[in-house]
Amino acid sequence: MAGCSLPPQNLMRALGVDHGEKRIGIAISDETGTIARPLTIIRHVSKQGDADRVLEEAVRNGVGLIVIGQSTNEAGMPNPAGLRAMRFAGLLKDMTAIPILLWDESLSTQDARTVRMAAGARRKKRATPVDSLAAAVMLQSYLDARLGPDASSTLA
Repeated sequence: MAGCSLPPQNLMRALGVDHGEKRIGIAISDETGTIARPLTIIRHVSKQGDADRVLEEAVRNGVGLIVIGQSTNEAGMPNPAGLRAMRFAGLLKDMTAIPILLWDESLSTQDARTVRMAAGARRKKRATPVDSLAAAVMLQSYLDARLGPDASSTLA
């Protein structure tokens, strides 16, 4: 299952990737790898073009890890979107020395919409894509798990 092994706890910036069919949400952590925040949304062009853009963001932001959200079914196995995320992760692994990790993103988009509504976003704002916020929710889940049970779940 995605997200079972966690790299050791080091101070490093991580990039979160919510890989969708039309858009790719990108999130970034702070330098301590504690707090995630939305960064940008990349419009899907092609597998190679998407991978190039994700790596540009990774290099520009000096990340030490790329965390890619992987959705699963009820049995914990990758669903079709999760399989696409696995293939994308494989492409990135072939292109960079930056470690790539798959992490369970189940319900991250729904959680992002809930966060947006709780923050009082107007209806028009709630209708805009939540991809980068979903990436931040997924990345924060990873960061909290890596830091342990005492970590506070905080989205910047």
